[in-house]
Amino acid sequence: MMHGTTIVGVRFNGQSAVAGDGQVTLGQTVTKATAQKVRKLAHGKVICGFAGSTADALTLLDKYEEKLSQYSGNLTRASVELAKDWRTDRILRRLEALMIVCDKEKMFLLSGNGDVVEPDDGLIGIGSGGAYAAAAAKAMVRFSKGLTAAKIAEESIRIAAELCIYTNEQITVEEI
Repeated sequence: MMHGTTIVGVRFNGQSAVAGDGQVTLGQTVTKATAQKVRKLAHGKVICGFAGSTADALTLLDKYEEKLSQYSGNLTRASVELAKDWRTDRILRRLEALMIVCDKEKMFLLSGNGDVVEPDDGLIGIGSGGAYAAAAAKAMVRFSKGLTAAKIAEESIRIAAELCIYTNEQITVEEI
């Protein structure tokens, strides 16, 4: 399990949003409260949230941007190609991180094991508080009519922060 971050992706009512907390920890010490773990890519057409080692995640973010450019913004193809490289490249396979990527139509969880997982319900969480955030998002989608994907993602991180000591309420939300 990744410690030190919570990221949640929400696809709901034709909207996509990814939210993340801002806490960075080293061991049991909070070293930063306002990290930006969610970014827009491909001229604002793709959102990426990452959990894990910061240097590793930023390296993968750069590689993913290259794949998006190489495959003309095709989220599926870029995701599959990054996962293949991540799993097979001698240097990349040592990187420890997870990523959620989405555009208006699709969302994937990417890992160094070669995983390209598209959630059945448009909801996914990663990091130490990811399961809490995903559960909160599921409840909101089921019982709260009229909320936007961005509001669901933001409130899901807030709920996760109440339960996970590695998650704070300095939230970044990006939506498309």
